[in-house]
Parts: sequence; C-alpha cells; structure tokens
Amino acid sequence: MRRWIPIVIAATVALTTTSPASASLTPANATAAWPTSANPMAASVASANVTMASSAGATSRGVNCARVKCIALTFDDGPGPYTAKLLDLLREHRTKVTFFLVGQRVGKYAKTTRRMARDGHEIGNHTYTHPHLTSLLDDQVRDQIGRTQDAIHRATGKEPRLMRPPYGDTDERVGAIAAEMGLPQILWNGSSRDWELRNTGAVTKKVLGLAKRDRVILMHDIWPETVKAMPKILTTLEKKGYHVVPVTSLLRGTQLTAGEIYPVGGWN
Repeated sequence: MRRWIPIVIAATVALTTTSPASASLTPANATAAWPTSANPMAASVASANVTMASSAGATSRGVNCARVKCIALTFDDGPGPYTAKLLDLLREHRTKVTFFLVGQRVGKYAKTTRRMARDGHEIGNHTYTHPHLTSLLDDQVRDQIGRTQDAIHRATGKEPRLMRPPYGDTDERVGAIAAEMGLPQILWNGSSRDWELRNTGAVTKKVLGLAKRDRVILMHDIWPETVKAMPKILTTLEKKGYHVVPVTSLLRGTQLTAGEIYPVGGWN
C-alpha cells in the first residue's frame, strides 16, 4: 500500500495559510468497483469557509475531546442492508459516528438514511457512484458531488457539510472543486481494511490495534463482518477509556476551510 504524500492545494483554492496541506492520493480503501457517472451538471458555489459543526446527538456533543480520549469511527459506501443493525448497536452504546454515503444507494435506503440523521449521526458525501474522482472531468466531479448532496437532502432535509473522496483519491483539482462546492475533504489515518480482511475477528483486532487518541478510523458498513465486529470494538474501546465521536468532534470547535483535507498523514 502506497503512503500518501501531502501537497499544498493551489492558491486558487483559497485555503487559509494555517490549514493542513492537501494530499495527492492513490487508492487506499479499494472497495468493490462502482459504475462511473458521466453526466455533467452545474453546481452552486458555496462559501469558501465552512464551520464543521457536528450534527451529533447530545451524548457526543457533551464530550470534550480536549479533556478526554476521543476516537472517530467512520463508515463508507452505505447505506446498505446491514446499516440498520449497526444503528441499533450504536444506539445501545449511546455512540455517534460519521457515515459517508454513496448517493445512488441513498434512495434505496432512504428510511435508513433518515434514521441516521434522526439518531444524530454525522452524514457526509461519498459521491454518487463511487468513482476515482481524479480520473473524471471537472463537471463530472461536480456531478458526482452535487447529485449526492441532492439525494441526501431529499432523504434528510439537510445537505452534508463534508465529503470523502472514494479511495481517498484526490488532488489539487479535486480539492479546488470541493472548495468551490463548500466542502472540506475528510480522509483517515487508520484503516480497518475490512474490505480485504472480511473476517469479524480480524477486523476487530485490526481496529483495536489502530486505536489512538484523535484518530479517524475507516470502516465500511456494507460488510456484515464489520457490523458483527462492532459490539466487541465498542465495548473494548469504552473499557480503554475512549469516547467514540463523529469526526468533527475531534476538531474541538475549530473550522476547516472548504476543500481542505483532514486529517493529513499517518496512514495505517
């Protein structure tokens, strides 16, 4: 697995000088291939600065990650047939996480998507058909992001305030388009590799081995083995003093600039 090398997003992206550097990335969480959309559409220009306010419920909002040990579990590529069970487990543990949704799946699982929002989880944009964004034309990138914003808005009444490029595949151009559309890019610094392991015990061991304060862990709720691993993962993290929170809770109230990448570096 190639490691990512941070690069600075061009000045035209209008990032602040104090923002973390962007990254030129190659696939890191290669899930099953998705068809690529090629229908361009215009996207409305959003503000260049976005306050990454957490949409998490009361339990997560009450956690002060400056004082306690926090970790963010994030789930990509859903919603899917196992997501409802995951939501049940998260509710039992009074835990909030971040979901990065694929737009074409939102309509099929609209009820599950609405429940995510109702339960107070953070919802992000993971494009419409899960393509490598760096391989698309500019308008196709806008289409992938814009259609997903619309799909999630139809299901929940709110548009996401953050996005995650599929496979972590981004560059200066994709960062500039994300900035144009008002969305920071959320990556990760620890991967469960559940798409590869496909074994409940192995996924559990991998995630717990990655656990460190303020880490963003990549997982996928489309795999049944991952959902089956969650009870032990959550219980063990709790025993070790971790508070599982949405990504934006790790920011401790600070702001990310649209197009900016968080976190940068530390890939595992």
